[in-house]
Amino acid sequence: MKKLFFAFAIAATLLSSCQQAPNGQGSAVLPTDSTSLGIAFVNTDTLLSKYDYAIEISDKLNNKAENSRASYNQKLRIFNQELAEFQRKVQNNGFLSMERAQSEQNRLQNQERELQALNQQLSQELMQEQARLTTELRDTVSNFLNEYAKGRYQLILNNNIANDIILYSTPAIDITEQVVEALNARYAKSSKN
Repeated sequence: MKKLFFAFAIAATLLSSCQQAPNGQGSAVLPTDSTSLGIAFVNTDTLLSKYDYAIEISDKLNNKAENSRASYNQKLRIFNQELAEFQRKVQNNGFLSMERAQSEQNRLQNQERELQALNQQLSQELMQEQARLTTELRDTVSNFLNEYAKGRYQLILNNNIANDIILYSTPAIDITEQVVEALNARYAKSSKN
């Protein structure tokens, strides 16, 4: 329902910004560029794939995930080796006493619980880092667009594959490339400082 209302609001805005046709017959003609229309859109999928800061954040998250996974897998491998050794000893009556076997089994169970807790901790840390970096990226782009839009646009829409709210638009109001270029220039300048 909200999308439908939003679509009607956009249509009403477009119709109110129409100009009279030069032939005087009253047919509406839309402006041909985004600034005269006051409406533009940014394809966020393209923005995220081309914006250097977004690429850096994605690489940072991927590296953190790989490091966490490698650390966990190394500890899991050691645990599995110790568990296999324990099972081999149990089958071959390799323990001197039943108490020693029980003690080793308890130690392995504690180690397994610690591994499960570590896995949950690493996953939670990764999700928190992803949320923090996503918020930081969204704020960066939003703050940039607030400045970029001044005097040019009254409305900048989001257009991406997952939440496509734009069913049709003229390429003239797609400002994705200009925004990516400006964001990358701004990021390159801030990275040097």
